[in-house]
Amino acid sequence: MKGFFMAFKSDWLIFSFIVIILWGMWGFFSKIASNYTASSNIYLFGTIGALLVWLFAIFFLGFKFEIKPIGVLFSILAGALGGSGIIFFYYAMKGGKASVVVAITALYPLVTLLLSYLILREQLTLKQIIGIFLAIIAVILMSL
Repeated sequence: MKGFFMAFKSDWLIFSFIVIILWGMWGFFSKIASNYTASSNIYLFGTIGALLVWLFAIFFLGFKFEIKPIGVLFSILAGALGGSGIIFFYYAMKGGKASVVVAITALYPLVTLLLSYLILREQLTLKQIIGIFLAIIAVILMSL
């Protein structure tokens, strides 16, 4: 199994589409779970599921530990922020329609783009800026 993913090392686009499918299914099953249990329980059991994936990755895909203090710090920060967002996502799913909640929360990359532009000094092309506005318009239309 270790060599399997290494063959796709440069195929980031394939991995991106896999993420779309997995996260789309995550949103769908989160809505179903919210019909049967409390948001805190969804988060707890979802974390257990993520831990199982992590164990699989460690043992079968050859993931390695890299202990660099700044990397650990930002990883913990990313995990805490992501986990906090997931809790609010589950609360939103409990009260809202999955199609609307997922569409609205799918705008989170806009925050990443803004921070990357302001702090990391990453440049945006005109096409990307147009894409951002179209994404916002799409979410507005999908949530009506």
